[in-house]
Amino acid sequence: MIQPPSQTLRRELGRWDLTAIGVNQVIGASVFAIPATVAAASGAWAPWVVAAVGVASLMIALCFAEVGSRFEGTGGPYLYTRAAFGRFAAFEVGWMMWFTRAASWAAVINVLVTSLGFYWPALTAGWARGALISSIILAITVINVRGIRHSSTVINTLTIGKLLPLVVFVSAGLFFVDWPALVPANGLSWSGLSVSGLALIFAFGGYEVIPVPAGEARDPRRGVPFALVMTLVFVTVIMTLVQIVAQGTLPGLARSATPLADASATFLGSTGAAMITLGAVLSTTGNNMGQALSAPRNLFALAEQGDLPRFFGVVHPRFRTPINAILVTAAVALALALSGRFAPLALASAMSRLIVYVFTCAATLRLRQARFDRLVNPATFVVPFGPIIPAAAIVIALAILAGASAGQFRAGAAALAAGALLYFIAAGRARRGRTSTT
Repeated sequence: MIQPPSQTLRRELGRWDLTAIGVNQVIGASVFAIPATVAAASGAWAPWVVAAVGVASLMIALCFAEVGSRFEGTGGPYLYTRAAFGRFAAFEVGWMMWFTRAASWAAVINVLVTSLGFYWPALTAGWARGALISSIILAITVINVRGIRHSSTVINTLTIGKLLPLVVFVSAGLFFVDWPALVPANGLSWSGLSVSGLALIFAFGGYEVIPVPAGEARDPRRGVPFALVMTLVFVTVIMTLVQIVAQGTLPGLARSATPLADASATFLGSTGAAMITLGAVLSTTGNNMGQALSAPRNLFALAEQGDLPRFFGVVHPRFRTPINAILVTAAVALALALSGRFAPLALASAMSRLIVYVFTCAATLRLRQARFDRLVNPATFVVPFGPIIPAAAIVIALAILAGASAGQFRAGAAALAAGALLYFIAAGRARRGRTSTT
């Protein structure tokens, strides 16, 4: 049975705040590099492939929207899986979401340091690197502790900051596009589609964090579906237009290490390249902030529902934020970032994301059954065409999972095994506690 959502967190997020959280997480550093990868694999078909993967991602997001419209608490996919499939499956989902977010935070902050090191090389090594990483994590943690409104304001600002260079890039670049270069001369091979699709499905990922802070949203059962749909529609349009401009203005796009900066330089000069570089830095910073907001809420949700010790569910008496979950997550991210051993852990994020997709889409179908009517709220948003879209979304997620690398499978399996061990240890302690009190 799902426990009712805690009333101790402040409900201050509106639907556009949730949308900004989603856009911020999806449009990360990858949007500034992936056009080259897609162009190399798909050639002139690349913009069509980007749009198609955006539509496929929207199908999965629609499942999140329906099942999310049934819940009001913190946790997102963890809550959905718990209601539909029980505590063990839910623990694995919640654990994987927290674990991979913490590891991804460590990875992303190192990308940010590397970006800054392009201008100040001394920041990438020794005590300067450690001090910079520690300072950034400390600043983000303080913002996160001081309230969801503070965190949301920073994310909203960074989201606008990262989008402005992309809007300028697209708006100006469309006038310089060589449209004949975008006409496919040959058919699209299966291998090209597979490589592009796998890269893009992860580039479009991140929207699954939108429902995690639902316990801090003013009207989550309507705001979460709105934010999910708006995020995918907006991101699909932006990424498709970015691919068109990059491919239509930079003949050697497939070979470029910095495709948007190089393309921008062709029609906006050095100022355009600098603008895109600044956008990449802001994008990485925003992604850091988003990881810091969502990861602790996963840990808090596990504690709130009794699947972790109550220590992780402690709420700050003044700021009404999950203080212990925030501090523990920041400490883990800091340790991983400073050690530089986050790369193998970050590999697990591929399997984690797809596991979350599969369980959420399956929960969409399962929670439609009448026997769940007394356990969850009625849906305020229902995916059209009955079971067709959720079933297709499950097939898409499983097909992508089948294409994951051996390293991704090993890292994901190890993370799942660690989660299972933690679950059974916690369950054993809970049983012993109940026995000692009887």
